[in-house]
Amino acid sequence: MKFSIERGVLLKAVAQAQSVVERRNTIPILANVLIEAEGDAVRFRATDLDIEVVDRAPATVEREGATTVAAVLLNEIVRKLPDGALVTLTDQGASGRLSIEAGRSNFQLATLPKEDFPVMASSEYEAEFTAPAPVLRRLFDKSKFAISTEETRYYLNGVYMHVADGETGRALRCVATDGHRLARVDAELPEGAANMAGVIVPRKTVGELRKLLDDDEALIEVSVSETKVRFATPAITLTSKVIDGTFPDYSRVIPQNNQKRLEVDANEFAKAVDRVATVSSERSRAVKLALDEDRLVLSVNAPDSGAAEEELAVAYGDERLEIGFNAKYLLEIASQVDRENAVFLFNSSGDPALVREGDDLSAVYVVMPMRV
Repeated sequence: MKFSIERGVLLKAVAQAQSVVERRNTIPILANVLIEAEGDAVRFRATDLDIEVVDRAPATVEREGATTVAAVLLNEIVRKLPDGALVTLTDQGASGRLSIEAGRSNFQLATLPKEDFPVMASSEYEAEFTAPAPVLRRLFDKSKFAISTEETRYYLNGVYMHVADGETGRALRCVATDGHRLARVDAELPEGAANMAGVIVPRKTVGELRKLLDDDEALIEVSVSETKVRFATPAITLTSKVIDGTFPDYSRVIPQNNQKRLEVDANEFAKAVDRVATVSSERSRAVKLALDEDRLVLSVNAPDSGAAEEELAVAYGDERLEIGFNAKYLLEIASQVDRENAVFLFNSSGDPALVREGDDLSAVYVVMPMRV
């Protein structure tokens, strides 16, 4: 195998592949990337047995072939090569070495046989549809902050992607929750998605998927089965096992009758919460919201470190209410709001609050209160 490729193109492909590779594993081949040169392109394939990413890059192929080499090491070498360099990779076959040449630089890396590399079994996908990258980016970006990190409730360690009844008809919906906060985001249902099985996309897959969604012009082909999900662009294919578990009935925790309505500038609110939370104890991070007519007072009282208070002008016309929240949760939800104003709907100091982005009903957030 021998091919030449532009350094920037090579770096992008190798970086995507090596990010899937687990740094610590007991199977040496899983630390490697499979490089396959064929026709006028090279494929870079990496896996951790749960996720597989295949990145296709244009190259000048002199000799077709395939080999595997340490993914992280290859990425480090390519990253340090000069911009615009033409990189030539040659598999030296019998010697078990891959040579990398760029200008006056020459590296020799140990290889492992391509036959040992595990390729994820192809799956029969029950539903296939296409969605614009910005639509999927919004669905996952706005929901992923609420993914649970608690391994015992493994079925919450991802984003639940499914078809549901939205405000304006059937919708493609992403939901995540950790029991303390919940995010539910809807998008128009793409053609072909109606019969899709609901799947829980793992946290790591959501992180890797984000790299496919940067191009606003890209169309993403999504394929779903009960055990796997695949996201593909012409250059990159990301295949992942889904979490084998049942996502809880989240609709039961979304308040339906919260009548007390607070409207506040999302940016000003986030900055104020951040300021007063500076003195809160790291453990609880509790912030109290005291609401009166068109007035919100944020306060923190931490016996060990001090106290803080800040007042904001808001739109609020209901009875007086005092309620406490974890500052981190408030900041995370406020940072999701794209509209100028965030709308909070409360019931009582002991009930969860519902948060919306202005009059947009396609994204709703729920946050549980704290005692303060």
